[in-house]
Amino acid sequence: MVVGFARPFTAGLPGGHRNERAHHRNPTPIRHNQLMLEALAVALGVLLIAIALLDAFETIVLPRRVTRQLRLARLFFRSTWRPWAALAPRMPSASREAYLSFYGPLSLIFLIILWAGLLIAGFGLINWGLGSAVTASGANAGFGSDMYMSGTTFFTLGLGDVSPHSSFSRVIAVVEAGAGLGFLALVITYLPVLYQAFSRRELNVSLLDARAGSPPSAGEFFRRLNASGGVENLNAFLQEWERWAAELLEIHLSYPVLALYRSQHERQSWLASLTFILDVSSLVIAGGMEGSQRAARLTFAMARHAAVDLSQVLAATPDPNVDRLPAGDFERLVAAGGDLLAGAHLEKLTELRRSYEPNVAALSRSVLMPLPSWLPAEGHDAWQSSPWE
Repeated sequence: MVVGFARPFTAGLPGGHRNERAHHRNPTPIRHNQLMLEALAVALGVLLIAIALLDAFETIVLPRRVTRQLRLARLFFRSTWRPWAALAPRMPSASREAYLSFYGPLSLIFLIILWAGLLIAGFGLINWGLGSAVTASGANAGFGSDMYMSGTTFFTLGLGDVSPHSSFSRVIAVVEAGAGLGFLALVITYLPVLYQAFSRRELNVSLLDARAGSPPSAGEFFRRLNASGGVENLNAFLQEWERWAAELLEIHLSYPVLALYRSQHERQSWLASLTFILDVSSLVIAGGMEGSQRAARLTFAMARHAAVDLSQVLAATPDPNVDRLPAGDFERLVAAGGDLLAGAHLEKLTELRRSYEPNVAALSRSVLMPLPSWLPAEGHDAWQSSPWE
């Protein structure tokens, strides 16, 4: 009761109003800490929203590579892919490839969920930091009510059991609803574009089956080319794969997650196809095949560009000690190609191999996709077998 009469009593004395104003200018330590906490909540909310929107913009909208190392999507993929890949060697060989194929689509779904969660948490923190200016039916407004209102607003549910009651909180709700609609629209348009790019990439990968075996190899390609007498089509083949390498680089720079999407067949992959076309181009250049030198050099340049850039995007450190073609296998490779490879020079081929094999070997370790052999592989092609045979 004494405390209750303190303010009227002092207000009537000289200087009473001055002391009361001093009291409001110097709030208690508890109130000061509360104000600081609310200010930090607002700042943290703004930061979470900025991080999520910037990362979604760079991943979905921006059609170029982002070189900044500190990036949410990059941290997410690196921190989740490593433990996922570490479990692969412990899986049965029959189900290992299927296990690895789940990571790409699942990681994309969880990345979208992470963006949405950050946006909801950010707007919820802003509402709470502004004093929880919401009305909750049947309960007292608090941090949980702010987060609940943020979630229902972001997904535009409009349930009405929690609603803003201040002008500023209404503005925040409108901004969040607009951000939620825009975010969902981006996701809806992003997924079809992503899978269209995946289909374009896999088209030429599937075409290699009958031309170079499963998995593809340069030795098998030249063996079949020599047997069919289709040397006149070599230039067109190289030009087609030059465009494929350019498109592969563009697709993976715009959508790096596609590098972790695996082909439908276990003995095929985008990395095996890229390595194969580098091997073929190197053999044409080293063999001095007249009439195909220009096409081979252009294809080699584009494919090597893709291999080097993609190793940087995936943070795959090149391995200078890799050797996919021991000296004793070179004669077998030349014999498999017949007359087409009769003039191949080992020194020139070795020089060309050193410019790309360290990069493709690093990519192979990074995405757990095996590299093709130089020599023809034993067994049937994928099109020659089926589960019913």
